[in-house]
Amino acid sequence: MCLQLFVFSELPPPFSFLKNKELPFVIGLESLVSSGKCILEGVKHWLIIDIFLFLCISVWSIGESAPEETEKRDDSQRSTLFIEKPQSGSVSVGGNITFIAKVEAKDLLRKPNVKWFKGKWMDLASKAGKHLQLKESFERHTKIHTFEMHIIQAKENYAGNYRCEVSYKDKFDSCSFDLEVTGKIPIVFVNGDGQDDAGELDFSGLLKRREVKQQEEEPEVDVWELLKNANPSEYEKIAFQYGITDLRGMLKRLKRMKREVKKSAAFSKGLDPAYQVDKGGKVRFMVELADPTVELKWYKNGQEIRPSAKYIFEHKGNQRILFINNCTMTDDARYYVTAGDEKCSTELFVRDPPILVTKGLEDTSTYVGERVELSCEVSEDDANVKWFKNGVELTNEPKSRYRIKVEGKKHTLIIEEAAKNDNATYSVMTTGGQSEAKLSVDLRPLKISLALEDQTVRLGQEIHLKCEISENVEGKWYKNGQLIEASDRVKLYHKGRIHRFIIASAAVDDEGEYMFVPDAYNINIPCKVHVVDPPKLHLDGLGENNTVTVVAGTKLRLEIPITGEPTPKVMWSRGDKWITDSGRIRAETYSDSSCLVIDTAEREDSGPFRITLKNEAGEDSALINIKVVDVPDPPQAPNVTEVGEDWCIMTWEPPANDGGSPILGYFIERKKKQSSRWMRLNFELCKETTFEPKKMIEGVAYEVRVFAVNAIGTSKPSMPSKSFVPLAVTSPPTLLAVDSVTDTTVTMKWRPPDHIGAAGLDGYVVEYCFEGSISTDQSEELMEPPFNLEADEWIVANPELTDKTKFTITGLPTGSKILVRVKAVNAAGESEPRYHPQPILVKEVIEPPKIRLPRHLKQTYTRRVGETVNLVIPFQGRPRAKVSWQKNGSPIDKNQINIRNTENDTIIFIRKAERSHSGEYDMKVEVENLVDKATIDIQIVDRPGPPEIVTIEDVWGENVNLSWKPPKDDGNAAITGYTIQKADKKSMEWFTVIEHYHRTSATINELVIGNEYYFRVFAENMCGLSEDATMTKESALIAKDGKVYKYPVYDDFDFTERPLFTQPLINTFAVAGYNATLNCSVRGNPKPKITWLKNKVAILNDPRYRMFGNQGVCTLEIRKPSPYDGGTYTCRAVNELGEAEVDCKLEVKGKGFNSLQMYCSSEHHLHRRQKHARQKQKEIKQVFSFP
Repeated sequence: MCLQLFVFSELPPPFSFLKNKELPFVIGLESLVSSGKCILEGVKHWLIIDIFLFLCISVWSIGESAPEETEKRDDSQRSTLFIEKPQSGSVSVGGNITFIAKVEAKDLLRKPNVKWFKGKWMDLASKAGKHLQLKESFERHTKIHTFEMHIIQAKENYAGNYRCEVSYKDKFDSCSFDLEVTGKIPIVFVNGDGQDDAGELDFSGLLKRREVKQQEEEPEVDVWELLKNANPSEYEKIAFQYGITDLRGMLKRLKRMKREVKKSAAFSKGLDPAYQVDKGGKVRFMVELADPTVELKWYKNGQEIRPSAKYIFEHKGNQRILFINNCTMTDDARYYVTAGDEKCSTELFVRDPPILVTKGLEDTSTYVGERVELSCEVSEDDANVKWFKNGVELTNEPKSRYRIKVEGKKHTLIIEEAAKNDNATYSVMTTGGQSEAKLSVDLRPLKISLALEDQTVRLGQEIHLKCEISENVEGKWYKNGQLIEASDRVKLYHKGRIHRFIIASAAVDDEGEYMFVPDAYNINIPCKVHVVDPPKLHLDGLGENNTVTVVAGTKLRLEIPITGEPTPKVMWSRGDKWITDSGRIRAETYSDSSCLVIDTAEREDSGPFRITLKNEAGEDSALINIKVVDVPDPPQAPNVTEVGEDWCIMTWEPPANDGGSPILGYFIERKKKQSSRWMRLNFELCKETTFEPKKMIEGVAYEVRVFAVNAIGTSKPSMPSKSFVPLAVTSPPTLLAVDSVTDTTVTMKWRPPDHIGAAGLDGYVVEYCFEGSISTDQSEELMEPPFNLEADEWIVANPELTDKTKFTITGLPTGSKILVRVKAVNAAGESEPRYHPQPILVKEVIEPPKIRLPRHLKQTYTRRVGETVNLVIPFQGRPRAKVSWQKNGSPIDKNQINIRNTENDTIIFIRKAERSHSGEYDMKVEVENLVDKATIDIQIVDRPGPPEIVTIEDVWGENVNLSWKPPKDDGNAAITGYTIQKADKKSMEWFTVIEHYHRTSATINELVIGNEYYFRVFAENMCGLSEDATMTKESALIAKDGKVYKYPVYDDFDFTERPLFTQPLINTFAVAGYNATLNCSVRGNPKPKITWLKNKVAILNDPRYRMFGNQGVCTLEIRKPSPYDGGTYTCRAVNELGEAEVDCKLEVKGKGFNSLQMYCSSEHHLHRRQKHARQKQKEIKQVFSFP
């Protein structure tokens, strides 16, 4: 389809204001105008048409006859509010586009009012929806309002002129912008009513094929009437057909004519809306006045017309006539006549005569590469002529293959080198006619000067194919029908008529049928290339020395790649025996490989195999070593060489056969002798042939066995070892100390071992040696008694084992020094000895008496009546310390108080305490002339007696004032308070009014008026309330009318308090994988806000932490912590009065370490508690074993 657009040679007056505007489309328009034509080709030129028509619409909308409207539009361009205006844009059909306007709000007190319009009147706020969205935002930092208009999935009819208006009080600003929708060519015209009509350019009707002939005379056509009644899509067609050079100006004037329809009082008959005349012709304007005396003036484009040879005025009655002779293109203008204050206007159109084609185009035939010229002649020199190829307009651009030459009336289309695609119908068009002709471009006959030759090349040699043809044309190379492209390996050369194909190094894949096909010719030049290659084995994938390892019992399929052209013959052999293609061991041969197959590999299959290749180009062979590997044989039964408490040491010998693969290590298993369940002891291979099983149960019989492991797998288990029982000697006895020393004996005492074990405890061996039996150097070096003396240097004090923890060594020389040690003995043997840390002098020594009074007895010892008193007071002093007791300076009555003395302590026991037992007890310990004393204050307390007389001191209003005297018997303890109760005289039911009251007078409030009350008071000490209460003898009557008691006014107590941690966090150890909690307590009013931090970073929204609080107790739970959760944790409490912090350290250790540590710790503490309990029980039995 060919589209034409007629553009005037210069910008008409209505467009003069665009001369200096900084608009991108004006430059395009002036360039089109300067060339005298507009060419449509591609999307770029469709855009030029849209811009050009938009200019027409814009000028038409502005209007020359409304200067006030122009001034208003110019004023709107002066921005007073916008800091960024929306810019014109382009979008394809179905695309999205956004227009942005920004308003500065620095001087504005509220948000400005913004409206978006399309055209002049369409408010887009009512059109918002799926395809149109209006958004606004405000940036507080920069104080800028941003308004956005989003057009979504644009359609063709969205194109046109848009306007954005912003107003604030008396300020106003406006900005226009354009939207172009590409894809098709939407052209929008705005008529006088402001409505939009959309159409598309379609001038295919102008390109009808017709003979060149002189146009016949046609009846006079009124162009104004045509434009007035025509569809806007036909304006361009009418302009080209009738020679309109200022279409935009005529449309603008036509619009003005449509508006000027009002009646005039001065003119009874006005001018026609428009007139037309041929160039050089004469036109007559006539008006009829209502009042012939009115002065009348004629104007052309605002300039008054004076009478001359060209302009002739004529008066006929009320008629006033203006003749314009010899009309030219400058007379094409707007005319109006004024009569007083009224005027009547019209438009004059001067039509240019059409340009005719006087000599048409002729059909032409040529060959490819030849120069082609198509010529025609028109009726005028340098006329506007358009060329078309198959209906598409041709341009005269520098890069175009087509060149248009104009010589006066002759117009020529030149094609320098014709191509096959130049076959087409070419046409030329003027304003008065057109002509067309066909151009046929054919190829020259092609001859083969040098054909391709068949070649046979060796692998790696060069392949060089060459041919020569009669024409210098391009061509393509094919291999087996597939197109070959040039690459680093394949080189294609073309120089003149010679074509070459070169491969520097031939490969097997290069063999095939090659063919060269010249472009545009149905001819091909074939040849064959044959590539030969000696046979070759490719053993790159095999191991060292071509060794292939296979596991026994599995299938081996060894594939060896082979090459060779033609395909070589393959033969396999083992020793002197050829391997066939059947059997457990067989050979399989394929075109590019050969396979050795062993269905079920056996150890006997190990050995060399030979493969041989042969073809006409040569021979190749290789030896391949097959190695069959298997799991190792089981080791021999292990030997247990040493047994401990829960461990043993076992050894074994490696297996006799390692299965063809080195032994990587061993797995060890054990089981109880009575059980059939074996348990794996190591999950990492043991590299040695010695292993120490642990964590066995002492006293239980066990068996062990071993597995050997190589790269293939694990062997069968060895035979079990002989059964063994883990037994261990006990730990050394504890707390070895000297009990007593005489001139010939030393008495030693000790505690049982901490750990006895399953073998039990048979007894103890006490050994001693004299200090002179070792050297002084040894003693100083060891820093403690010698542990490494020979066994015969120690003397056994008890030939038979003793089961007691106390033993006296007799027969010692006075004044000698001995070293003592004790061993525990059980079925597993003797334990490590426990040594006394210092040499013992065999001589009786006086030890001064010393009473070690317990801390709680240094203060008054208080007990209630009826409770048991049992006091143990340790002391020291030797020999034969004497203990005596006195109470309040008098001897103790042994019938009431039991006293039991031992060598180390004394016990005072009162089975049921009475208040008479209270007093000061004096204890005295004597050793010869040395004495030590101590005093114990024992207080036996009971509940107090009731207070003495309770008196009603005063009664007023609803109040009663009571007073009383303290009780005579305070129960041997201070009175801590009183409890007051009241009872209505009618019911005599007692109700507590005040508790824990410290004074001896009180005021009872809020009594019921008209009732009569009795009161009673209880005394209270540390043992509780007195058994009886003292009641008032008289009752108190609350009279109905009486003196009004005025209650004192107290200020409200201020309970506010800044945060304070009453219980801090403590450093904590946690076990990885087990939940840990951190606790603290805090108080404060108002209630503080609690925040937890780890390493000074707040813990927020972390699912591994759970924080909660109850009644001031704050808890942080860490779910399944890992070592990375260790660190410093902080609890922060904040309220409006201040803040407080408390922190702690959390250390997370692995499960295994902590479990073992906790287990050992718990076992140790358990033994200590058991020992302590047994000792105390034994002491109590000794104390209370009365005769």
